[in-house]
Amino acid sequence: MNDAKQPGNTKKTDVVLLSGFLGAGKTTLLKQILSWDSDLSGTVVVVNEFGEVGIDGSLLKNSGSSVVELTSGCICCTLSNDLKQSLEKIHEDLKPKTILIESSGVADPTAIRSVLSEGSLNRCMRLQKIITVLDAELWEAREAFGPIFHNQLEMANVILLNKIDLFAENQVTQFLKEIHQAMPGAQVIPTRYCRIDPESLFAENKPRPLDIKPLAFYEKLKNNTTVDAAGYVTFVFETAKTLNESCFQSFISQLPFEMFRLKGPVRFEDRTVMVNFVGGHGDFSPWEDTKETQLAFIGWNVNPQETLQKLGDCVVS
Repeated sequence: MNDAKQPGNTKKTDVVLLSGFLGAGKTTLLKQILSWDSDLSGTVVVVNEFGEVGIDGSLLKNSGSSVVELTSGCICCTLSNDLKQSLEKIHEDLKPKTILIESSGVADPTAIRSVLSEGSLNRCMRLQKIITVLDAELWEAREAFGPIFHNQLEMANVILLNKIDLFAENQVTQFLKEIHQAMPGAQVIPTRYCRIDPESLFAENKPRPLDIKPLAFYEKLKNNTTVDAAGYVTFVFETAKTLNESCFQSFISQLPFEMFRLKGPVRFEDRTVMVNFVGGHGDFSPWEDTKETQLAFIGWNVNPQETLQKLGDCVVS
């Protein structure tokens, strides 16, 4: 997380905006987040048009999070002042670590960012990430929609290409290619019912070494290659030998867009690095906690054997 601080040596509250056009699946995503087995006691959920959302109260109770409702308008226009006042009160009363905002389907994230950049909010909060849920059907008809639809995509740090089960594999592959070309700065992840793991969704844009021993992401997949009914594949690669760095860099650069998650330490001849690759974008950072390469993969309709063979070619004999 960003260590920017306000007077009093207090960390800023991270704001995560869930964006997306009408019917894309934002509420489904929010329900996924609230159902995760994680502590959300420091999280406040702000929902626009709450009356139409229908979030199960037990999800909020079990997650430990609080909820604030903003109704009868859109937080980017008629309710922008309400949003500002609500966020100020949330910070004053609750001092949360994170605020999750689910905007309405017609909300323009540029306007919401403007609200957050105002003096009083800018001093105590930062817009950490914009996650946009994209209905694959809407991408196919994207020319028919206006600037709000395009702003939701262009401002996104993460784009979930949702409802991929409604299209043939070759169509989804083409959509992923087109979205990466149109929004090269965004991480793009194919989803079905917005099913995604927490680390993929909330990975830092520039990740730092994680203080996790052993690596939870890797341990969940170790010794287990699975393929579910929707075509998602998980598998791991492990070796005590070193990898050729230039070969590995080439391997990363040639990964298909369907391989949307890769994480773990990689041992080169002169150093070990932590690789964190999400939705077409990857980062390396120094890593001192292991001398072995331990990589975990998540992809959609990818060939594990082919991937492992290409990676195996990078092993130094």
